[in-house]
Amino acid sequence: MPNVTIFIPAERMPAEEALRDLAGQCTELCTGVLGAALDNVHIIYVGVRRGRGHPVFAEIQYRLEPFRTPAVMEAFMERLDEAIRHATGMTARIRCFGHAAPDIHARN
Repeated sequence: MPNVTIFIPAERMPAEEALRDLAGQCTELCTGVLGAALDNVHIIYVGVRRGRGHPVFAEIQYRLEPFRTPAVMEAFMERLDEAIRHATGMTARIRCFGHAAPDIHARN
C-alpha cells in the first residue's frame, strides 16, 4: 500500500503521456509525503461512464501509520488534487481510506 485508483470518464481519458506524468507525481506523493516504499505503491486508472457527481474520483487505500497524521493526509490530498487537475483539466473528488495493519491481508 498505498493503492491509488483514479476513475476518469472514458471519453475524457488523458493521453498516455499525461497519465505517465500523473503516475510519476502520484508515486512521488506516495513515497515522499506518505513515506511508502516504492515497491508498495500501486496506481491504476479506470475509464468509467459518469453518472453523477465530480467528473473524476480518486480513491486511496493506505496502511495506517503514526506518521500519517491528518496534516500529512491533507497535504497529500492537496497536492494530488493539483496533479489530477493539471493532467485531466477536471476536479476530482478524493477519498482516502486508512487500514490498520492487522486488518490487511494481501498477496503478491
